[in-house]
Amino acid sequence: MLRITDARTGELVDAAPARRGLTRVEAHPRGLDPTGLRVLLAADLLVRALELGGTPVWALLAAERQPAELRAAADALGIRPFEDDEGAAGLGEAQVLHVVEERGAGPDGVRVAVAPVTWSAPGAPNEADQAALRLALLTHPRSAPVVIDADALARAGDTLARWRSAVADWARGPSRPVPDAVRAELRAAWEEDLDTAGVLGALRAVENDPELADGARFETYAYADRLLGLDLARDLGHPA
Repeated sequence: MLRITDARTGELVDAAPARRGLTRVEAHPRGLDPTGLRVLLAADLLVRALELGGTPVWALLAAERQPAELRAAADALGIRPFEDDEGAAGLGEAQVLHVVEERGAGPDGVRVAVAPVTWSAPGAPNEADQAALRLALLTHPRSAPVVIDADALARAGDTLARWRSAVADWARGPSRPVPDAVRAELRAAWEEDLDTAGVLGALRAVENDPELADGARFETYAYADRLLGLDLARDLGHPA
């Protein structure tokens, strides 16, 4: 079961205390900036992780400023659409999770805090490779401040290109199930406070494990990508 740190207390709480009960995830970005994008990304990850665990989720955007621009930026970053919270009366949800910027005032309820992002790369965030930006943000715990510079984007872009090419190659072999130990490691990482760095570390280990069949590598990456949202299977069917 997914557990998440409640910023009010610093304690881990169950993200969905009622099994199969509806959970509402509200994203509260203060504005259209890199930290606001990180808030949206954290909310997207919460929704994905809850759905992978079988929990129905209602995802809302609570933004007082630039909601249309935030939605467009979220779409470019591979974030699935949010519903508008205006007039939302609730659907009898068992839990409400508010994804907020660190040290900001937040509504009552469980608060999932996101540390700030400092943008030091050339150009504006919307001019960067959005998949590389997503991966660069996922590389760090959301509680840690992040500096996104040209080197961080280049490293993320190189990793994405390598993994997408590898996934396309692995797909040519016979399919094999995700090894039980690997599946358990992946779920243990993302169910413990959405540890995306741990998920990425597990994928690197799979990439370099000579004992794993290519089909198992492919299925592992496809499975993890349901959380990460990096479109790792994008190059399937392309000429080698």
